[in-house]
Amino acid sequence: HARFIQSGSTTGRFSSTDPNLQNIPIKSELGRNVRKAFVAPEGSVLLALDYSQIELRLAAILSGDTALIKIFKDGSDVHASVASRVFGVSEDKITNEMRRHAKVINFGIIYGMGVNALKEALGTSRAEAETFYRGYFEKFPGITKYLEDVKAFARKHGYTETLFGRRRPFSDIRSPIPYIQASAERMAINAPIQGTAADLIKLALLHNHEALAKENLLPDARLILQIHDELIYEVKKDILPNVKKLLIETMEGVLDVTKKNAEKVPILVSTGVGATWDDLK
Repeated sequence: HARFIQSGSTTGRFSSTDPNLQNIPIKSELGRNVRKAFVAPEGSVLLALDYSQIELRLAAILSGDTALIKIFKDGSDVHASVASRVFGVSEDKITNEMRRHAKVINFGIIYGMGVNALKEALGTSRAEAETFYRGYFEKFPGITKYLEDVKAFARKHGYTETLFGRRRPFSDIRSPIPYIQASAERMAINAPIQGTAADLIKLALLHNHEALAKENLLPDARLILQIHDELIYEVKKDILPNVKKLLIETMEGVLDVTKKNAEKVPILVSTGVGATWDDLK
């Protein structure tokens, strides 16, 4: 039975200790064998609910970038759509390699990655990385403005804010030492996005519990684990369809409940069901 600490990370996410169940590997054979040891009781299954591409969706909401919002509104593959814009080709001509590059760029940009770091992540030349970097910001000017505004706000006030108003201080952003200041700026860029994702999953925990209680589904459906943007419940088999539908609707509507989702970017939840933790694909 792990301990979960509300203030366990600088982003506002939970951390887990004794043992750290948020850090069990999913790709290695050893990690998967560990996951196989977590088995639902007889008559129950494990249900995982995961916010899909939540940080990129929040980047669209926070920045108000019309191109990125349109990609999500249209239900397009965000990485293929970004690749199409950055590389200047139609989506049907996007190769797996181009999509992989776009995925690296998408997450790299919102984590404050510069040209050199992008070059290393892509495994390309600096000139090519710079072309991708500039191409991204030209096609998504709302993101460009948003990231610059976040840095300027943090430099002026010494903190950043999530969509829900939770603050994270950045005293080093005013450091006279350039590399320390640059490091603080990189963290500040992503802080509102990661922090809002942390707020969102905690609100989902609350709203899910209230929804289950209202429908008299407790304790036959109970939360057993939270990992980043994912919640795992233990659910009696006979109520699984009802619980799954209820929790998807609740989690996808959390931002609407708070009336702060002005851009109406669809928030989507993917699910997995299985007898063991390893089965939750």
